[in-house]
Amino acid sequence: MKQKIGIIGSGSVGQTLASGFLKYGYEVKIGSRDLSKLAEWKLSAGEGGSIGSFEETAKFGEMIVLATKGSAALNALQLAGKENLAGKTIIDTTNPIADAPPENGVLRFFTDLNDSLLERMQREFPEVRFVKAFNSIGSGLMINPDFGTEKPTMFICGDNQQSRVEVARICTLFGFDAEDMGSAEAARAIEPLCMLWCIQGFRQNHWSHAFRLLKR
Repeated sequence: MKQKIGIIGSGSVGQTLASGFLKYGYEVKIGSRDLSKLAEWKLSAGEGGSIGSFEETAKFGEMIVLATKGSAALNALQLAGKENLAGKTIIDTTNPIADAPPENGVLRFFTDLNDSLLERMQREFPEVRFVKAFNSIGSGLMINPDFGTEKPTMFICGDNQQSRVEVARICTLFGFDAEDMGSAEAARAIEPLCMLWCIQGFRQNHWSHAFRLLKR
């Protein structure tokens, strides 16, 4: 039996990943502060999809996806409840994007190069198994993107190896080559990939691209 997936965050990323899990037979609950935002998704989701509060979603999910704004991530996890998240793998899609506007197409972060949002959350919730993934590509390309014969690379990291294996398996299911970059410190490099991905979008209005790691 496939895991039940709880999605914390009801924006485009949360809804896209929720629909992707439904596509592959998972049971999914999306949590939101405002359930009215999910009315359309709920109608299209069918019996496998449900909605609820962050707390209800955290209790439901055997695996969790965190898909809020980076600035709201810690608060969302607190509302979900530490006791409901302990011991679970959380796929962390967030980026530490500051409220200030981009500078010449370059996003501003509220972290620095010697820290990451994933590490901050890991310190605050030590019983949770965070894995960074799906933070360096747009929501429209998160489920089985078509780049011809090439699969894009999804960089992942986190302190728990078994959780990284689980998340890598999902990345593969969703059409990516998962590249395991190791422990949580690697998020210091993976999170800024969001900056790089967005530069082309802001400067050229082109949002249909992805990263690929080439090896020889």
